Amino acid sequence: MILTKHRWRDVERWALDGLLLSPEFDFKRFCGMHSTEAHPYLTSLQTGERAVGQTLAPIEYDQEVWACGVTYARSRDAREAETDVKNVYDMVYEAKRPELFFKAIGWRVRGPQSAIRIRRDSHWNVPEPELTLLVNSPGQILGYCVGDDVSSRNIEGENPLYLPQAKMYDGSCAIGPGICIADMDSMRDLPITLMIERDDEIIFMGDTSTSQIKRSFEELASYLTMEMTFPSGAFLMTGTGIIPEKAFSLSVGDKVTITIGTLALENRVES
Repeated sequence: MILTKHRWRDVERWALDGLLLSPEFDFKRFCGMHSTEAHPYLTSLQTGERAVGQTLAPIEYDQEVWACGVTYARSRDAREAETDVKNVYDMVYEAKRPELFFKAIGWRVRGPQSAIRIRRDSHWNVPEPELTLLVNSPGQILGYCVGDDVSSRNIEGENPLYLPQAKMYDGSCAIGPGICIADMDSMRDLPITLMIERDDEIIFMGDTSTSQIKRSFEELASYLTMEMTFPSGAFLMTGTGIIPEKAFSLSVGDKVTITIGTLALENRVES
């Protein structure tokens, strides 16, 4: 099941597998339910009307997106290479406690075909493709979508304490194109690919799998909800296993396509 959000004639509507849900459907209520209640609630409100119009980021304006860092060996190695502050990322990778940080509030999140951005005060910027979990209020994982944790590598490389500036700015977070409502076992070995095009030519291709992540999704979700309450659920980016080489940086006009399983998120870089 794929849950998507649409805008048609200035009205926002949710859809399940391409068919509109009743206007009574409340996504935040859905995210606040136990999984045993959430699924029947979702399927009971499906109509026979096909969804049309612009596909939006599958999030409400006041919901939160959080992110995990250094959960793949590739990410640890890249972070170590970009900074003079040695060993800190290896310590995070090996530690019992994962790295968690706030990424965006819902109204800042970009959806499919929307513009992502790079910071004007940064010269080294990359997309970070990440399986993004939908975590409900009880801390259960209801499904996943594609996420792009756009990052300014040179800013964090100068000092790890600059991470908020490297990670949080206008246009730095995109999710979509919809939420795959699925069980945990179906998420453990999903292929992830990143393709970047410039002037209609592919300039970078990379791939990995969710099976390469060091920590379980359940563990990451449990730390997120351990001492914080999310009455309407939250989204959790689980880290990246694909990072372009040091010589690469995003430019205005680039097209970024991230595919995870059967979901593909496409965005262009704008100023």
